[in-house]
Amino acid sequence: MAQVDRTGDMAAGGPPEPLPALGPVDVTHAEVFARLAVEMHDAEGLEETIDSVVQFALQALDCSYAGVALSTRGRPEIPAVTDPVVAEIYQIQLDTGDGPLVATMRDQVTISVRDTTTDSRWPTWAARVRQLGVRSVLDVPLLLGPESSTVGVLGLYSRIPDGFGADDEAIAHILARHASVAVANARNLQNLTAAADARKVVGQAMGILMERFQLDADRAFTVLKRYSQDTNVKLRDVAQELINTRTLPR
Repeated sequence: MAQVDRTGDMAAGGPPEPLPALGPVDVTHAEVFARLAVEMHDAEGLEETIDSVVQFALQALDCSYAGVALSTRGRPEIPAVTDPVVAEIYQIQLDTGDGPLVATMRDQVTISVRDTTTDSRWPTWAARVRQLGVRSVLDVPLLLGPESSTVGVLGLYSRIPDGFGADDEAIAHILARHASVAVANARNLQNLTAAADARKVVGQAMGILMERFQLDADRAFTVLKRYSQDTNVKLRDVAQELINTRTLPR
């Protein structure tokens, strides 16, 4: 999980150049969000893309903290937050399976908590969040389209009640649309890179088997696949074990 301090440099390349202030009339300011899209799409890798999302959230919206949680096949991931407070707020919800983040990711709806002292929907979560000094929350789903699954959730947090008005929500939705595409592209590239690396590792392991046991390529792949199934270990990990130790896992 990458943590980015609002006042410090990002891990790589420093924070993006500050955005112009956005007022009620500037919600659809094309130049600002065009530059935002370029910054996010030019980021190197998934982590850097998400870091740029939360940094832009702090600049474009008057919020105390921001974070992004990504949906996965298992538990959601928390790849970037601007303060440890956000990571704690997310973790509370992941541990209990309850809260606005969970509901936003599940139902693909924007959820606004105007005041954690009066909102009654998630009382246990609200009580713990109040202890962290957060009074209002805006969770926006990252969606690629109306029929698509949720890519993740952009979470915005304020120390004051009613910290997010209609204009803030409109800006957050524009940011979320840009972020959804940028994050999805970065994740796809990451998956393609991982798949290419896995093919390379499997190919090297097949070469070892072919040379040692005089097997053809099909037979060598069958041996790796059988060991993967018998040991319930991923094919890539079986291949890597063979490369590292020159023996197959038992």
